[in-house]
Amino acid sequence: MDTPSELNEAVTPQAVAGPLMRAAIFLVVCIRQDEDAYAQLRAFCAGLSGLIRAVEFRDIEAGLTCVTGFGSDAWDKLFGPPRPAELHPFREIRSGGRHAVSTPGDILFHIRAKRMDLCFELAMQIMDSLGDAVTVADEVHGFRYFDDRDALGFVDGTENPRGDAAREAAIIGSEDAGFAGGSYVIVQKYLHDMKAWNALPVEMQELIIGRRKLSDVELSDAEKPAYAHNALTSIEENGRQLQILRDNMPFGRPGHGEFGTYFIGYCRTPRVTETMLENMFIGNPPGNYDRLLDFSRPATGNLFFVPTVTFLDDVTTDAPNTTESAAAQLVEPPSPEPSSEPIAVRDTSLRIGSLKGERDE
Repeated sequence: MDTPSELNEAVTPQAVAGPLMRAAIFLVVCIRQDEDAYAQLRAFCAGLSGLIRAVEFRDIEAGLTCVTGFGSDAWDKLFGPPRPAELHPFREIRSGGRHAVSTPGDILFHIRAKRMDLCFELAMQIMDSLGDAVTVADEVHGFRYFDDRDALGFVDGTENPRGDAAREAAIIGSEDAGFAGGSYVIVQKYLHDMKAWNALPVEMQELIIGRRKLSDVELSDAEKPAYAHNALTSIEENGRQLQILRDNMPFGRPGHGEFGTYFIGYCRTPRVTETMLENMFIGNPPGNYDRLLDFSRPATGNLFFVPTVTFLDDVTTDAPNTTESAAAQLVEPPSPEPSSEPIAVRDTSLRIGSLKGERDE
């Protein structure tokens, strides 16, 4: 299998596999529904690299980056065909009282740096450039909490892939050659019931997470229950562990009693992350759900495609050619649209031995 770096040296991926930073802003916006707004967005995309460089240059060592992703509907209206093979709306999940919601969002900006002021400046410049072409669906300012802990007090991201393994997990390769160098990203804003969580004995918290709270050492198989968070989010296919690249951040407003974790997971196919969520919310087997969801609920849910820097730099203000799209559909029957109904049962086979991520229907 080709690795992303072997496919096309002419394309430049966005900074998906960049290092973890101390500060981040997660900004999700919706585009005003008229052609003037879409034309303005296309012009913005072509100039985004320059905008990032202008702010980054104020302190290059601070490592400012901005990863930009697009939702399924926004992609069609902004860029038209062709489209990434696995781009679709976020799949809502309901099971028992647990609900992975799907919420509005056309574009994600994942801004991160060692300094929050640089993140803030870039977010401000982005919103100033977009003007009234968009409305903000969600904005979260995240921070690194002590030794990379989440608001629940546990280290978050210990098993993240690194280096080449991170790029292998997150960056599309030959399975969708036209979009090689891109990535899929799923985001959810989780809100925690800290009073209920803190009322649990530490030993029970450790069973729910699957790790020791102080040392971050993983519980042994004999100690770890089947419902542990890290057991349900460990995905294997044909004996091989499939990984995603997380860059989760805690956030909160103590004066409002709001405490949470912003989940953000990049992957070369969304099916890996979707299967993790199905395991968490439905259970594996069904009913053996993630007990962390008794104390934490998602308030948002979106899926975006992250194109390459090269793709964005080449965007023009021209509207997509829908005539070509219709002609292409006459030649090749369209793939069935994913169901908008909430997922109610687990799909037990990923069908991604080739990392293409096809879904069993």
